[in-house]
Amino acid sequence: MKSAVETLNPTRVRLSIEVPFEELKDSLDAAYKKINQQVTVKGFRKGKIPARVIDQRFGRGAVLEEAVNDALPKFYTEAVNEAELNVLGQPEVDITELKDGETLNFTAEVDIRPEIEIPDYSVIEVEVDAIEVSDEDVDKSVEQLRERFASTSPVERAAEDGDVVTIDLEAKVDGEVLEDGVASGVSYTIGSGELLEGIDEAVKGLEAGGEATFTSELKGGSAEGKEAEVTVKVTQVAARELPSLDDEFAQLASEFDTLDELKADSRKRLENMKQYDQATQAQERVLEKLLELVEVPVPEKLLEDEVKTRKHNLEHHQLGQMGLDLEKYLEIQGKTVEEFDAETAEQAVKGIKTQFVLDELVNKEKLNVNQEELTEHLMRRAQSSGMSPDQFAQAVVEGGQVPMLVGEVARGKALAVVVEAATVKDTNGEIVDLEDDEDESAAAGETVEADASAEAEDKNEA
Repeated sequence: MKSAVETLNPTRVRLSIEVPFEELKDSLDAAYKKINQQVTVKGFRKGKIPARVIDQRFGRGAVLEEAVNDALPKFYTEAVNEAELNVLGQPEVDITELKDGETLNFTAEVDIRPEIEIPDYSVIEVEVDAIEVSDEDVDKSVEQLRERFASTSPVERAAEDGDVVTIDLEAKVDGEVLEDGVASGVSYTIGSGELLEGIDEAVKGLEAGGEATFTSELKGGSAEGKEAEVTVKVTQVAARELPSLDDEFAQLASEFDTLDELKADSRKRLENMKQYDQATQAQERVLEKLLELVEVPVPEKLLEDEVKTRKHNLEHHQLGQMGLDLEKYLEIQGKTVEEFDAETAEQAVKGIKTQFVLDELVNKEKLNVNQEELTEHLMRRAQSSGMSPDQFAQAVVEGGQVPMLVGEVARGKALAVVVEAATVKDTNGEIVDLEDDEDESAAAGETVEADASAEAEDKNEA
C-alpha cells in the first residue's frame, strides 16, 4: 500500500491511497465466504460453492464490492497511522479507481486536530473577587436557618405579608371553569411569589372565609399562557413564628451548644463557599486569557456537528424536562432565533477551542490521570447529576464514557497548571495562592473545563 497526504486547510487533509490487488486477497476470500453462507446454488452444498460459480451466478462485481467495503477501513487506518494524523470524525471516502486483478485507488478526506503553539502562559494576569465575609452575611445565613425552623399558628385577623394562608382556587377562561383549574387546601406564604401573579394583592386583607377574584396569566396546565379569572377563598390565616435567636436555637438547629459557635461555623462555611467561587472565577478568567493568546482554527464539520448536538440536547432534554419548547424558551429569554443561533455557535467554538488547547497542554506537560483522581471526579459528577456513585459509574461504563471522564480530569489538571503559573490577584490587590486549597482548585478546574467544552468531547473523534 502507498499513501500520500494533501493538506487542504489547517484542519482538513486528503489521503490518496493506492492498494495493489494482491493485498486485497484476505478481503476477497472473506467476501466469497460470506456470500457462500448467504446463497444457495442447486448441486452444491451450502458454503461449498466454488468461487467461479459465484462469479458466474452473482457477478464478480458483487464480490469486489463486498471485498472493498471490508478492506477500506483497514487501509484507511494504516494510512492515518503511517502519516501520524490526529483525525476527527469519519472520513469522506471516494473510490477513484478499481481494476480487477490490478489495483484499488481511493481518497479519504477527513478533519484533523490543528497544530497548536502553546504560548508562555506565565504572562497571564487576572483579577478575582476577594474573600470577604461580613457580619451581615453571617446574620443573613443564620436568619435563613431560623426561617427553616419557623412554626405557624392560626390567627383570627386579616392576612398580612409573611402569613401562611390556606386557600381554595378556581380558574375560569372565557367564563368556563377549567378541569384542571380547581384546587383546594393549598398552603401559600404571602409574598413568596410561588403561585400566580396577583394573588398576593388578592389575599392580603382577607380573613378566614374571605374571597376575592383577580386576573392572571396561567403558568401551566391545559390553558397555559392564557388570561384567566381566578377566584381565591381563604379558609385559614396562620402567622409564622420564628424561634428566638439564642443558645437554645443553636442547639435545636445544629450540633453546637451556643449561638456564637453556630455563627462562627456559618462564617467558616461562607468563607469556604467564597473560596471555591474564587477558585472557579480564577479558572474561568485564566482560561479566557489563554484562549485569547492561542490561534486555534476550528474544523467546519466539527463545529456544525457540535452546534447540532447542543441544540438537540437543549430542545429534547433540558427544555423537555421543564415542559418548554424552543419557541417558548426564546420568548422567556427575550432572544430571536438568529441571536440564539449566534450564541450557540459562539459557545460551541469556545468549547472546541478549549478542548484542543487543554489537550495540547496535557500532551506537552505529560499529565496523567490516576484511579484516585478519576474516582473523585466520578463522585462529583454523580452528585451533580443526582445519581448515586454506583448508578453513575454503571451508566458511564455502559455508555463507553470512561475516556470522556478521563479527558475531563486531564484537561482540568492542565488548566490548573496554567492557573498556577499565572498571576491571580483579588480586588484588594493581594496575590491569591490557589494552592492553599488544592482539592477545591482541582474540582473548580474540572468544572470550568467541562462547562466550556460541553459536548465537544471524545465522541467526536474517530
